[in-house]
Amino acid sequence: MAGAAEPEARTLVQRGAGRGGRARRGVSSNWSGSLIVASLTGAFGSSFLYGYNLSVVNAPAVYIKKFYNETWERRYGFSVDEGTLTLLWSITVSIFAIGGLVGAIIVTPIVKFFGRKCTLVLNNVFAVAAALLMSLSLLAGSFEMLILGRIIMGVDAGISLSALPMYLSEISPKEIRGSLGQVTAIFICIGVFTGQVLGLPEIFGQESRWPFLFGAIVVPSLIQVVILPFLPESPRYLLLEKHNRSKAEKAFQRFLGKDDVSHEIEEVLAESRVQRNTKLVSVVELLRTRAVRWQIVTVIVTMGCYQLCGLNAIWYYTNNIFSESGIDRETIPYVTLSTGAVETLAAVFSGLVIERLGRRPLLIGGFGLMIIFFAVLTVSLTLQNTVHWLPYLSIFCILAIIASFCIGPGGIPFVLTGEFFQQSQRPAAFMIAGTVNWLSNFAVGLLFPFIQAGLQTYCFLVFAGICSAGATYLFFVLPETKNKTFQEISQAFAKRNKVTLEMQEMNHYPGEGKSREEQESNFTSSVDNGETKKGIV
Repeated sequence: MAGAAEPEARTLVQRGAGRGGRARRGVSSNWSGSLIVASLTGAFGSSFLYGYNLSVVNAPAVYIKKFYNETWERRYGFSVDEGTLTLLWSITVSIFAIGGLVGAIIVTPIVKFFGRKCTLVLNNVFAVAAALLMSLSLLAGSFEMLILGRIIMGVDAGISLSALPMYLSEISPKEIRGSLGQVTAIFICIGVFTGQVLGLPEIFGQESRWPFLFGAIVVPSLIQVVILPFLPESPRYLLLEKHNRSKAEKAFQRFLGKDDVSHEIEEVLAESRVQRNTKLVSVVELLRTRAVRWQIVTVIVTMGCYQLCGLNAIWYYTNNIFSESGIDRETIPYVTLSTGAVETLAAVFSGLVIERLGRRPLLIGGFGLMIIFFAVLTVSLTLQNTVHWLPYLSIFCILAIIASFCIGPGGIPFVLTGEFFQQSQRPAAFMIAGTVNWLSNFAVGLLFPFIQAGLQTYCFLVFAGICSAGATYLFFVLPETKNKTFQEISQAFAKRNKVTLEMQEMNHYPGEGKSREEQESNFTSSVDNGETKKGIV
């Protein structure tokens, strides 16, 4: 039975390939107004806030620590010791990742019940609540409010960093899927840069104004709440999970900017008929599916390296690193701006070339360059007291590391997670990716101050080793996914997973008691009527 579906799927793939030449000659035609607005609005209220909250704690660190000490002294009658203060600050920084882990774990049932778009909209409740807690903590004299706000903001980020790439991958034509997926990374970089700008002493980087840095979080949230509800839900979600063909057609029409979307509807339905199931797969079921075993391992490796490669350590402790490099304290906030600017430009560059160069060269090349610059940075920091110009080389290395990261490792892991898995597996896959992402984020934020204290200038060699391991794995395992369908990507992994194409389909979807013809009849009847029926497979 699987063989009957295979020619149909291949026909659609060939038809799509035939149209690929025209698509490449006019890629701009894929960017409709609704698609642009949806991607920008979705990212501004989601990944932008993630990036913003990575950097926003850096500039007011001195004032926040002073606030902690004053609060402690007022309560207990004595100043907090240096070790406890360092621990409190490390918790404040890294607790954001614990909230992110919670968000990544709960995102699967939320996106299933509410949909991708509505999840992004409702997620702003967490952002607004966190902003209020953190911005009012100084007035209330409670550093616990700031820590609690960081946790809640982490929940917002954990949900959005799974729901947003899922939404973008499902609304974009495959010809621009990589470029649109890079919007997530670009807005993370813009968020980091915005946090640095607002943290300047001339704006909110003062002792009396630092709470406004956290209050500003409500602005992107409100903009997203106002605009995003007027844009369509993911057409794939509407068709495959809600079985509402009419709404899916309207969503495709708005996102693709054309009236005739019969080919897109046919392509999605053919994919579903080949896969023979639209029931959501749990995390346990996904982990037990042999046909996606190496895809899961690859996602874990890319997401782990995304966080453990050392860039977040640079963001969290930029001021300390620049101070160790010999930069004057008054100059540090302005030098820090260059890091955010370089990151943003590199991410935009990656978005522009990803559909030409592909995912694989950018990802492996980015890690390779990071290894080189981490090694040079280690030498520079070790010898900086002997040569007067070495601090400037350290700054250059930091900027080069950031640019290398953003060219590939900074955004492509999110793109790959959306490309490796089909509709019913995608939420579970993003839960796995998010869990690895946030656990690694927490580990870096909590442990890096102690690693830095123990290894001194050699601490970045740890990150160089992680980059080296990641690049080596990806070189031997990762296939190119540019402009490929899910079926083509699955076939690229089939040999490594030790499954044939027919076994691969059976592994994706364990056989149920129905014949193939009966399954197709039930599914087609459901989507044609625009109704949701129990027992549809």
